[in-house]
Amino acid sequence: MKVARFYAPGDVRIEDADKPVAAICHGPWTIIQTGYARGRRIASWPSLRTDLENAGATWMDEQAVTDGNLVSSRNPDDIPAFNQAVIHLFSEAQKQRQRPAA
Repeated sequence: MKVARFYAPGDVRIEDADKPVAAICHGPWTIIQTGYARGRRIASWPSLRTDLENAGATWMDEQAVTDGNLVSSRNPDDIPAFNQAVIHLFSEAQKQRQRPAA
C-alpha cells in the first residue's frame, strides 16, 4: 500500500493524490502548509486551533474526525479512536481501488 507523502506548497497537492491522509497531535500543521486545511473539519492539539481556523479549517475537539480522505485526532490519548478511524479510511480506500471500472 502506498502512503501519500507531504510536500511543500506548489510541489504536489495531496487532494490530487487521492490517497488517505492521517494526522494526529501537531501533524495538522503539515496539512495547513499544503493548503489542504481550507474547508476541512480537523482535530488537533488545542494550540493549533487558531492556526487551523486561520487556514480556513473548522477545529474539532473530538477523539477522531474523518473528513473525506482525511482523518485527524487531538493527542496520543486518542490513539485507539484514531487507529480505528484510520483503519476504516484505509480499508474503504482499498475497496474503492479494487472495484472494476464501469
